[in-house]
Amino acid sequence: MPTLPQRFSLNGRKALVTGASRGLGVTICDVLSAAGADIVAVARSEADMAETCRIVESHGRQCLTVVADLNNSSAPDAVAQTVTAAWGGVDIVVNNAGVSFPRPLVEQTVEEWDTVQAINLRAPWLLARAFAPGMIERKRGKIVNISSQASSVALIDHGAYVASKAGLNGLTKVMTAEWAAHNIQANAICPTVVWTPMGERVWSVGNKLEKLLERIPAGRVATPEDVADTVLYLASDASNMVNGQEIFVDGGYTAL
Repeated sequence: MPTLPQRFSLNGRKALVTGASRGLGVTICDVLSAAGADIVAVARSEADMAETCRIVESHGRQCLTVVADLNNSSAPDAVAQTVTAAWGGVDIVVNNAGVSFPRPLVEQTVEEWDTVQAINLRAPWLLARAFAPGMIERKRGKIVNISSQASSVALIDHGAYVASKAGLNGLTKVMTAEWAAHNIQANAICPTVVWTPMGERVWSVGNKLEKLLERIPAGRVATPEDVADTVLYLASDASNMVNGQEIFVDGGYTAL
């Protein structure tokens, strides 16, 4: 029986993290590499990933950067080809990259809608599709999809975003149905607002944050570490019997 530290260790594992150049993505890379994983950092700018690599390498782990615009349908396969050529594949895929264009439904443009679906929903499918065959061959894999509490509750002015995250939860369940027999665990994390620089910009306007906190029993929003630690659990052997779940990191928001 592995010890407790062994069950949470990622030594010898390789983890791919999208949206790895800022905010939550950087913290996820930090936590996973501190647990022993080498990191494939995926983002749109090489320069923006320099700090991520510095953090990963400070833990004595390797950092491979891959530049990709996940709005492009060919990008996930190109990422997989680059990673496979360099490292032979990955053990963990964290679909963290996401985008939103907050507008009322009657004002949302088709272009905005399509971009949200492409990055938030299509890209996770394509990345998982690209890396799943290697996981099946090795009989081991972890897929962690960063969803949102908005996947199950309405959020005004976020119709495209809510639709994409609800779809991501459904996709996660199908991944489980098709791949669990191969010892691949796919789960979705559904945070409330995470206090990253982007979250602060959006929710510091007027009394938006005050109104949100009134609905969160814990009385606060999530920190990046709240989410990244949950990613670590789902990426580790400690969660080997957890599959197809929507795990809400929301301070009790959806319990009301």
